[in-house]
Amino acid sequence: MDIVLAALCGFLMDLALGDPAWMPHPVVGMGKCIAALERGLRRAFPKTPRGELAAGAVLAALLPLGTLGLAAGALWLCGLAHPALRFALEAVWCWQALAMRGLRDESRNVYRALTGGTLEQARAAVARIVGRDTAALSAGGVTKAAVETVAENFADGVAAPMFYMLLGGAPLALCYKAVNTMDSMVGYKNERYLYFGRAAAKLDDAANYLPARMAALLLAGAAALTGQDARGALRIWRRDRRSHASPNSAQTEAVMAGALGVQLAGPASYFGKLYEKPTIGDALRPVEPGDILRANRMLYAAGTLCMALLACARAAVCLPLGL
Repeated sequence: MDIVLAALCGFLMDLALGDPAWMPHPVVGMGKCIAALERGLRRAFPKTPRGELAAGAVLAALLPLGTLGLAAGALWLCGLAHPALRFALEAVWCWQALAMRGLRDESRNVYRALTGGTLEQARAAVARIVGRDTAALSAGGVTKAAVETVAENFADGVAAPMFYMLLGGAPLALCYKAVNTMDSMVGYKNERYLYFGRAAAKLDDAANYLPARMAALLLAGAAALTGQDARGALRIWRRDRRSHASPNSAQTEAVMAGALGVQLAGPASYFGKLYEKPTIGDALRPVEPGDILRANRMLYAAGTLCMALLACARAAVCLPLGL
């Protein structure tokens, strides 16, 4: 039950505090490790497709396993000093594994810029939370990008970390964050990372497979709770959940598009190159800034559902076993 309590504490701290800028964050350390390992591995392995594949595979093994081992070791040492110290550290790491408050705050910054600022300010705000080029986005394009990000990041910034923390505590949640951070840094199909980043991208796809589908169903439930179109969400999910190069990203985007009655995805520019992508959902109406707030309400409802269901599931398994 300690893991359930630590996860609940982490969830409440995320709701209340988000990610304070002054506080050291494990993901920042992971990013630095990835950059350092990439430099070293590229020097150590041949500069051939096979060599880059091997180097990327080593990275994809070292970082998650190293994160898991370090986190578990630190908790063990804290437990030797005092059980309360171990619990406190685990609760803090559970907090830092989640990004629900930060996602809401950043997307609301986009909303505020769209409704009370300039288009340039809105583009700058959305550039903080998306990987695509934003300099030429229209107001509708900025809004759509923000809504898509809320939907996609509910899966890998909220639902998946909760799934892994309630499965294996903070060490497994941080191990997942290491996988996800690797994918965000090297999992691109461009000239630099086509081979080197392949193992990280495949590992991220595997790690998110179950959580993404769980997240989609939770978002559909959240649509019903927040007054959106739950039937439309499930209809578009069944139809468009595979309309993405990733096996996971369209799962939650399709639910969000159907719940709001808007069309998401479509062509987007990355690093100066336009990529033709299929659309998701039906354009029953134009996307509007208020959709960001609707997406945020669904985000919070789905996140609360997720924590409640996973905590109850773990308690139901552990309590009879005395764990």
